[in-house]
Amino acid sequence: MSEPSRAIVAVAPGGPEVLVLREVERPVAGRGELLVKVAAVGVNFIETYQRDGTYKVPFPFTPGSEAAGTVVEVGPGVHGFAVGDQVATAEGSGAYAEYTLIRAEVALPVPAAVPLDIAAALPLQGMTAHYLMNSAYHVEPGQNVLVHAGAGGVGLLLTQMLKDRGARVITTVSTDEKEELSRVAGAHDVLRYDGFADAVRELTDGDGVDVVFDGVGKDTFDGSLASLRIRGTLVLFGGASGQVPPLDLQRLNSGGSLFVTRPTLGHYLLNAKERRWRSAEVFNAVAEGRLAARIGERYSLADAGQAHADLQARKTTGKVILLP
Repeated sequence: MSEPSRAIVAVAPGGPEVLVLREVERPVAGRGELLVKVAAVGVNFIETYQRDGTYKVPFPFTPGSEAAGTVVEVGPGVHGFAVGDQVATAEGSGAYAEYTLIRAEVALPVPAAVPLDIAAALPLQGMTAHYLMNSAYHVEPGQNVLVHAGAGGVGLLLTQMLKDRGARVITTVSTDEKEELSRVAGAHDVLRYDGFADAVRELTDGDGVDVVFDGVGKDTFDGSLASLRIRGTLVLFGGASGQVPPLDLQRLNSGGSLFVTRPTLGHYLLNAKERRWRSAEVFNAVAEGRLAARIGERYSLADAGQAHADLQARKTTGKVILLP
């Protein structure tokens, strides 16, 4: 019989109230797995869709793919990890718990200088920012870059990383409060969404930007294309405002031989080497003081339902984490 532990369990789809803290058996590390004592869990919007049945998952269900903690057991066949190591992941499962199993191939070493609550807030959004500016489009020093939703989780990290590289960062935001957050992160110019394409042209002497990183989607797509210089690239990595309708490819020709790509994080984490590269650069930037993750709200594990309710009501800012 395994030792007792606690985890959030939803026995059926429903509202935030279905997330209940229960006593469960502590997992045991199997082949290729690490058993991790969870220090903090990153809460992501997809988990609200899983909880309410919008995305189909088997119930009873423990949410959570993003977490950080300490290795307490190493399963057979695992090399390169030891009991006591700090690790994180963006590709776990059942992380709303005191203990979780992480496949060694998706475990990310966390430097001792990075606090585990910060480490839990970084993998998903940090590695997204990393692949956007290094692989979906490789940003060079001195280039002009437009980042939509500059005060969002990805936007704040991406802005800091772009500034560190020497790019000029223009962002869009919706409020004065978000403008201040974006400027603190290093944005050179901060715009509102209304008329942003014309403003971008003015800021770049009519040329347009080298690349647009657009996670907003439907509402910004046309303006994003109109913001690009000749042979510029639009990296559409999300659809917060809805999905973009089908595109007439002739628009890319008439817009200046433009490029459009629609990437997703999973395709830029194809193996352990790629994961280690991306996560190491993100965590090292934090350890060296060049990158700051903004944790807006911290909830106890038992209050996971409240965290979901506040997230869905847009009452939170920055990263939301759970603390077992």
